[in-house]
Amino acid sequence: MNAKTSIYALIATSAVFSSAFAADLPTQKAPPAPPPPLAFSWTGIYAGASLGGSFGVNAGSDVTGGGQIGYNYQFSPLLIAGVEADIQGSSLRWGGRSIDYFGTVRGRVGFTPVIPQILLYGTGGFAYAQVRYAGGALTDNRTGWTAGGGLEWAFLPNWSARVEYLYTDISTQGLVANQFLNRRLGPTRYNTVRAALNYHFNVFPPAPILAAK
Repeated sequence: MNAKTSIYALIATSAVFSSAFAADLPTQKAPPAPPPPLAFSWTGIYAGASLGGSFGVNAGSDVTGGGQIGYNYQFSPLLIAGVEADIQGSSLRWGGRSIDYFGTVRGRVGFTPVIPQILLYGTGGFAYAQVRYAGGALTDNRTGWTAGGGLEWAFLPNWSARVEYLYTDISTQGLVANQFLNRRLGPTRYNTVRAALNYHFNVFPPAPILAAK
């Protein structure tokens, strides 16, 4: 073996040992990137105004209008829950009664089946109303329950519009509508369909997307 051959053999051997040693060294990989934020989030406080109509189960209809305030929390890209309170002015009259105003305090649970900006939700909870009976001879504040649902569209980062339906049952249990006739009225039940415009304050940043395990 001449000197040139020995040099080539030494270089080849060194390369093999260097590769084996490098393979045994711990690798330093960059930490995984944090999950990106949602492109849009429903989380936060909102307030707005609504306008629509109410009609009694038996008869009667009227235009109603008022305002609402609420809070949403987005648990995942698809699931949103929250709470809302509203109050509406009304002159709905039917069946010997009329409603001056009514309101609700409700929970809301919804999801975004198509795109993040469109929310489909169900809602239900406590309802109250000031009801006049027997042609206004008796006025009483009554309570009951309400349930319904709606569709809300966030057409701008801070603005959303929605349509909503509510069925409301205000109790008349124990109420004597006319002390002279000693007559009892049936339940005060009515439907409400309304449109609303909400401003979202975006106090909280968008929640991160939950990575699948």
